[in-house]
Amino acid sequence: MIALAKTVAVAFAGALAAAFAHLPLPWFTGPLLAIAAVNMAGAHLASLPHARDAGQWIIGVALGLYFTPEVARQVAALAPWIALNLLFCLVLGAAGAWLLARATGESGTTCFFAMAIGGASEMAAQAERNGGRVDRVAAAHSLRIMLVALIVPFALQFAGVSGTDPYTPAAAKFDWAGFAVLAAVAGGAAVVLRRLGAPNVFMIGPLVVTAAITAGGYSFTALPTAVVNLGQLLIGIALGTRFSPGFFRAAPKYLAAVAAITLGYLAVAAIFGAWVAAHAGLATATAILATTPGGIGEMAITAKVLKLGAPIVTAFHAIRMAALVLVVCALYRALRRITQSG
Repeated sequence: MIALAKTVAVAFAGALAAAFAHLPLPWFTGPLLAIAAVNMAGAHLASLPHARDAGQWIIGVALGLYFTPEVARQVAALAPWIALNLLFCLVLGAAGAWLLARATGESGTTCFFAMAIGGASEMAAQAERNGGRVDRVAAAHSLRIMLVALIVPFALQFAGVSGTDPYTPAAAKFDWAGFAVLAAVAGGAAVVLRRLGAPNVFMIGPLVVTAAITAGGYSFTALPTAVVNLGQLLIGIALGTRFSPGFFRAAPKYLAAVAAITLGYLAVAAIFGAWVAAHAGLATATAILATTPGGIGEMAITAKVLKLGAPIVTAFHAIRMAALVLVVCALYRALRRITQSG
């Protein structure tokens, strides 16, 4: 308990410092930076059990409350662009894998799953099944997600982009009874999806069931700002505790290549997002955030806090995350056959 209390104290101090310094998303970036920095300095702060699950559950519910019937129709109309974004992410991931293999000499299997734009745990599991190095894959995704989660909010704040595409949750007031019902239903959805073997269940389960309820015209409750901030803090802790004193010393050349390719991802995705905005009728910042190769929780938090089309960004990332898990192995086998025959 003392070890966990130290972790929470550092995270809370990081959030307060980030808020004082007017950093973007202070309740997320502050704990992430503070925990990562202290851990890499040798503190070995303990990870909170299920911190990421709890944080994603909160953010999933908060985002689901945006999906009013009108917003649901808007998302459905964007289905072709969401599908195109999935194809874009698959191609980008394959190109990144090729570059990583050329730069480091790691196996094609390890590089493919390391640079696929999917969830860290899902891609690590797929790598293990196919003979890749799980440690390298997990490290690559941790570094990519941290870089994207930090660079994108800071870039948007530097560009002065905020509030250009605001959406309003269906409910305006907090209600204890409504919250209890929503919490039970959202938690049940996560449990069901876990039994079905779905990815990222504590984000997607609460998000889908809350969005379905809201799209049906029902609004049980709003979530207080303090609860949403708690969700951000928990996700920041979960990401920060992935970093240890030896993280960058374990494979410096490999991680340097991952970092460089991630920066390339961000540049290419920004161009693609701007193109999507011009043709799909979306706000430019919203489209760029929707096509950014980051984690669903981190990008959705950014969209919500900065008021940049939160439900649109969420839909793009949630569908990309779920669909990629279903098709990534088939793509890997196809590319392997092509390279072996060549």
